[in-house]
Amino acid sequence: MTSNGATANDFRDDLIRLIPHLRAFARSICNDATYADDLAQDALAKALASEKSFTMGTNMKAWVFMILRNQFYSNKRRSWRSQPLDPEVAERTLVSVSDPTASLELDELRRALAMLPHDMREALILIGAGGMSYEEVSEITGVAMGTVKSRVSRARDRLALIYAEGDIAGDDVKPSAAMAAIMVALDGHARAA
Repeated sequence: MTSNGATANDFRDDLIRLIPHLRAFARSICNDATYADDLAQDALAKALASEKSFTMGTNMKAWVFMILRNQFYSNKRRSWRSQPLDPEVAERTLVSVSDPTASLELDELRRALAMLPHDMREALILIGAGGMSYEEVSEITGVAMGTVKSRVSRARDRLALIYAEGDIAGDDVKPSAAMAAIMVALDGHARAA
């Protein structure tokens, strides 16, 4: 039995219902489907192992998302020990998409997002791609709900301005390597945190 008389089955049933949301959030922060699935699985395992520390009736979605987010940043801090991706191997294994401009659009978005401050970018991803409420993001990031709303609003406004002006900073990263470049940028932010 967990607190409030709920059974372990209630906890697990609630956790199972969150799996699609957890996978979507993982994909939004790491942009790698395989790694995202592993990350979501690790977060689920940690949540199950920490079942006794969860109080039934509180926001399980925010609790599990915080576990996933913390796991992601922990992995990024340790990633310096791993081997870097070989660009030639990556280019040979890229999958063709039906929209020939998709990689260019992803690269343009990557470069535009990189122009945002870290706190704005994180809030925008959690709200926009993660589908979380402002309250949940507030719990996860540890800032006031008004601050989260302000960060998301300012991030959207700034992205719109960046696109309207067409003033997206260029770099030497090939559009086909946009995903790998996003991971490198996230690693840099994780080390700074």
